[in-house]
Amino acid sequence: MEATDTVTENPPDSAAETAPPAVSDDLMIEVDGKLVPNYDATIHPFGEGDVVSGKVVRIDKDEVLVDIGYKSEGVIPSNELSIRKSVDPSDEVELGEEVDALVLTKEDQEGRLILSKKRARFEKAWRRIEAAAESGEPVEGTVIEVVKGGLILDLGVRGFLPASLVDIRRVQNLDEFMGQKLECKVIELNRSRNNVVLSRRAVLEEERKEVREQILGRLESGQVVEGKISNIVDFGAFVDLEGIDGLIHISELSWSHVNHPSEVVSIGDTVRVKVLDIDKDRQRISLGLKQTQEDPWQRVLNEYKEGDTVEGKVTKIVAFGAFVQILPGVEGLVHISELAQHHVESPAEVVRPGDEIKVQILEVDDSRRRLSLSAKRVEGQELEVRELSEGEAAAVEGEAIEPPEAEAPVAEAEAPAAEPPEAEAPAPEAPPEEAPAEETPEEPPPEEPQPEA
Repeated sequence: MEATDTVTENPPDSAAETAPPAVSDDLMIEVDGKLVPNYDATIHPFGEGDVVSGKVVRIDKDEVLVDIGYKSEGVIPSNELSIRKSVDPSDEVELGEEVDALVLTKEDQEGRLILSKKRARFEKAWRRIEAAAESGEPVEGTVIEVVKGGLILDLGVRGFLPASLVDIRRVQNLDEFMGQKLECKVIELNRSRNNVVLSRRAVLEEERKEVREQILGRLESGQVVEGKISNIVDFGAFVDLEGIDGLIHISELSWSHVNHPSEVVSIGDTVRVKVLDIDKDRQRISLGLKQTQEDPWQRVLNEYKEGDTVEGKVTKIVAFGAFVQILPGVEGLVHISELAQHHVESPAEVVRPGDEIKVQILEVDDSRRRLSLSAKRVEGQELEVRELSEGEAAAVEGEAIEPPEAEAPVAEAEAPAAEPPEAEAPAPEAPPEEAPAEETPEEPPPEEPQPEA
């Protein structure tokens, strides 16, 4: 019975005792009968053009080393760190920082894995910019360069912002935007040229649209409001009314004749102006500066009458006489026949600009706001005769024979010129030669493989 029991016992399975325990996930492999870590199993497969993530483990002057879990550390040359030129690697990354990089070369001649941080950022940025261009949403970037004709913004891609689209009105000094973060809309996109054209003005106009409508609804003709001179052009001056610009035509700047608006106002001046007209459909406001000032013509009507003798200054000589200012903003004409008792061939024979003389008021034409004056009828005054040089005589003959009042047309006559400042900006164009696509060889060329989405 015992023998039978012995015979029926199963002998130990030697093969089962020596077999290695099962190992999951292939993280351990058997080599020469021993279990060792399977390092290859920890490496995720990738190819050139793929975007990988890793940790910065070393920063040198000309390169950065990144551990992406590969058999060797990846190398990012300094010119592949950023789209900015001549960067310091330590300004772009920090030790221990997690970064994304695009694989340029899996193994170069020296066996190194070459990566590009800027190109990985470029691919992500380009997808974001494409989405923004399609939706109309603004993008934000930092101004990194001032170039001829505009600004370069770092969007992950070099974006060109034309000078005419930096603000609602043209900016005189673009350098003041250096280093600033700006919100812009994408108005042109060309992947084959890596070209992005931006407009900050579009964002500002959208923000101010509601404000403009509120201002237009609040203003009424005849109101006196305060604003700041924002721009000066040959035909007048623009006034910023805290959100919308109105135009003071040159003829509405002063009761006196004005040759150029800069004689009366300067950019930045705070002025009180009268609302003359509002065109809500075209969003235009016509303003007057002289209407907020005393009308010197009223002084003429209140203080002077025909036959009075007053002192004045010769302001202009023309072929048919001389203009004399008797009050600031009020001039009258002394016809050539009223200059002297004797015959006068040319007004310059007896008077010149700047001469102070006495004149008698012959006529006050209130409807035309004109004065007729006489120098010869002033008792005790005799103007000396002067000899004219050939140049002086020619200058008088060449003078326009229109009095100053005719040289200052009413604002309505010049209405086509009364464009708001934004009309002066040209339509968006492709960037000039300095544009990012043409000057940035570091941008990834079109033929480079694209990373997987």
